[in-house]
Amino acid sequence: CEKGGQWQLALNLLSLMSDAKVFPSEFSFGAAISACEKGGEWQIALNLLSKMPAATVSLSAITYNAAISACEKGGQWQHALNLLSEMPDTMPPDMITFNAAISACEKGGQWQLVLTELLPEMKNRRLSPNVITYSASISACEKGLQWQQALQLLTGMKGYGLAPDVITYSASISACEKGGQWQFALQLLAEMNICGLSPDAIAYSASISACEKGGQWQQALKLLAEMKDRGLPPDVIAYSAGISACEKGFQWQQALQLLADMKDCGLSPDVNTYSASIRACEKGFQWQQAVQLLAEMKDCRIPPNVITYNASISACEKGLQWRQALRHLAEMKDSVLLPSVI
Repeated sequence: CEKGGQWQLALNLLSLMSDAKVFPSEFSFGAAISACEKGGEWQIALNLLSKMPAATVSLSAITYNAAISACEKGGQWQHALNLLSEMPDTMPPDMITFNAAISACEKGGQWQLVLTELLPEMKNRRLSPNVITYSASISACEKGLQWQQALQLLTGMKGYGLAPDVITYSASISACEKGGQWQFALQLLAEMNICGLSPDAIAYSASISACEKGGQWQQALKLLAEMKDRGLPPDVIAYSAGISACEKGFQWQQALQLLADMKDCGLSPDVNTYSASIRACEKGFQWQQAVQLLAEMKDCRIPPNVITYNASISACEKGLQWRQALRHLAEMKDSVLLPSVI
């Protein structure tokens, strides 16, 4: 039941043991808590853990680890850290404990706690961080928009002789993307290839987004082509980032070509994709294309947002199409969208 994540069945079996006057053991409770962890039932996992002393069953590192992992999967970083602090000196936390606690903080956006408390505490206990530790810590920094800290951790793990994996690199590249560091993102992507690692869709999408933010439309197109050559079909996020890069680079033809390519691949553009495409047309003085794309959005039942309407109105303004601009402004108001100063 535990391995299959069948938490309901595990709880039923635990209940039947009590009814049959068979006393549950540490193993029984541990398996049930692990089943709850795999089933995403962190509240039940904590409840089981609290019942162990009353059932005269000793708590163990295994049951604590399972409960902390359940809190991690449930996004409950406070509960995870509380359990960590509750562990007695006779039951010191191990690598699994700390990795689960760090992952919980990563999901909760608590990068400061990871860097200032958990990692130092690991070292105080003479526990050497492994690849999982570093990957979760880097991901925490990525979510906290701390690209410098993420790269520092990446350098640190290499210094300890640990080889970053695809997950580590992808998190590091995402950190660089959020920090607007396209050069570092591309450097890490190249480093993956040198190390014999095949970048995944996450690494490529983050790199493309980094290039978009850095106004590097040529690099973005190059990465999209590279993805396809490696047999990694770009998703909506990757295409949208590529289109946005072309928009910022005043490449409206390239933007529309990417939009057509993604449709040919069976992908459905979202509001961000269309907004970037319309902005590209606006910058390229292509008001007809902008109006056509806006109409296409409505046909596809994708509600335009303020950004979309602003771009289409601006395109009409540049094309001296004031009647069309007023129509879009009226549509905007009818959609209960407040026009901006732009």
